[in-house]
Amino acid sequence: MLTNLYISNIVLIEKLNLEFGGGLNILTGETGAGKSILMDALSLALGARSDTGLIRAGCDMASVVAEFDAAPATVRDILNENGINIDGDTVVLRRTLASDGKSRAWINDAPVSVRTLKDVGDALVEIHGQFANHALLNAATHRPTLDAFAMNNNPDFVATKNATRDAYNKLHTIETRIAELNDLVARSAMEREFLEHNVAELKSLKVRVGEEDELATARATMMNAEKNAAIVTDAVNAMNPNGNSLDSMICNVAHILERVHHDGENPYQPQIDGLYDAAQMVAEISTKIAPESSDIGTIDEIEERLFAIRAAARKHRVMADELPNKLVEMETALNAIDNSDAELQKLQRELSTAKSEFETWAKKLTEMRTDAAEQMRDGILAELPDLKLGSADFMVEIKPTAPNANGMDDVLFMIKTNPGTPFAPLNKSASGGELARFMLALRVVLGGDDASHTFVFDEIDTGISGATASAVGARLNRLAKKSQALVITHSAQVAGFADRHYKIAKHSDNDTTTTTVTEITGDDRLHEIARIISGAEITDASLNMARTLIK
Repeated sequence: MLTNLYISNIVLIEKLNLEFGGGLNILTGETGAGKSILMDALSLALGARSDTGLIRAGCDMASVVAEFDAAPATVRDILNENGINIDGDTVVLRRTLASDGKSRAWINDAPVSVRTLKDVGDALVEIHGQFANHALLNAATHRPTLDAFAMNNNPDFVATKNATRDAYNKLHTIETRIAELNDLVARSAMEREFLEHNVAELKSLKVRVGEEDELATARATMMNAEKNAAIVTDAVNAMNPNGNSLDSMICNVAHILERVHHDGENPYQPQIDGLYDAAQMVAEISTKIAPESSDIGTIDEIEERLFAIRAAARKHRVMADELPNKLVEMETALNAIDNSDAELQKLQRELSTAKSEFETWAKKLTEMRTDAAEQMRDGILAELPDLKLGSADFMVEIKPTAPNANGMDDVLFMIKTNPGTPFAPLNKSASGGELARFMLALRVVLGGDDASHTFVFDEIDTGISGATASAVGARLNRLAKKSQALVITHSAQVAGFADRHYKIAKHSDNDTTTTTVTEITGDDRLHEIARIISGAEITDASLNMARTLIK
């Protein structure tokens, strides 16, 4: 439901903040006061095409904000598709228009395209009148609309529709599988040879999940050990220059020094002892750092296995750990080729059964839609005479179409407004107030039971008065009881049904002209309805009639 409409610098409106309520909201005013400006502004907020002519003279920017207090599922779906989060139920549509022609749009302060703004606007508001934006003029809405009417009038319709959908999904699944198998059979010879070779190759390889990582780790470890062994070998070689061990060379030095004698003693005895100790230490070190033998054959085997696994992964364009699943996948495909004939025969039998089941449910659904279409027609024809559309006629055309989840029906609403003329699609047969009144009848019969939805009617009272206008007002009131309706009217009879009444007025001074909109109650409302009846001069008779008209 539209709760607030804020308008800034649109034509004659400088600043305006309107609060609307549920039920029937009536807007009245003298000719030229600016009623159409409100429609232009609201349409702009809902995603209509922008026009710099809407910008108030002398201003660089115009803006409109429309706030709604509920977000139906259709709106939430659109917002989710566009990555817009919505907290609570409030939906705020904002649009700006610059004098250079640039237009920008936001939903709940998130920037969006005008296309998205329009999609959301269409889901929230249905406009009838010269500002054509009505959802029911779109033939794509006719089948869902008829179905919604049928649901409200036939307790078995939902179950039948769901059964039709389930039967179609089953049928479609079988048809898809048959198409896949036929395609597989067509290329089975080449495919079988390819699959047999690769299945044999992967079976021989016997790759385990995680094996690539294990092999890579083992290879790195052994390569590091081999590198260290080479370093130790260099160290050992350094301790054995020219094939002589370092410890024996040190011992030779000690032996030579032992030949030195002086006064019966060897003056180098401490050094000789140190050399023997050093030789022993060198010998021990040489023994401890002797390189361990590395298994070069094992490294080769690991590398061969690792490279084979990685080559297979590259060939099949998967990760190494996915090779076991790839083997299962190819084995399954190979089995499918081998068993395709038997599988096709089985699926063909299932297809025949599924097709028969779908057609049974679809025909039942068509019958229910046909019954609902007659009920809808009867209901609408009963409304038309009081709306000065007694010569008009309405029918629902149901034609066969390709099977789908909604059955086999193409639905189109058809009308004719004059006797002797052929029926034509709804959006090609009437215009202006005539179309608006017809849409009102249609909406009243269909039921406007969505409290979050807003209906806007403009020009609905064109060419009518008296009892016809009262009939229009009564039907608007009925429609608005379960939703919200905004109606711009010149009819006192229609205005008398208002739950909330707004007066549109134009004010001029020497320099500027502005339009204002004010909610009126009590005597102000009484005098406004009397003005509509009698014109500029309000009489006692018009006041008395106004009292009679106010419901």
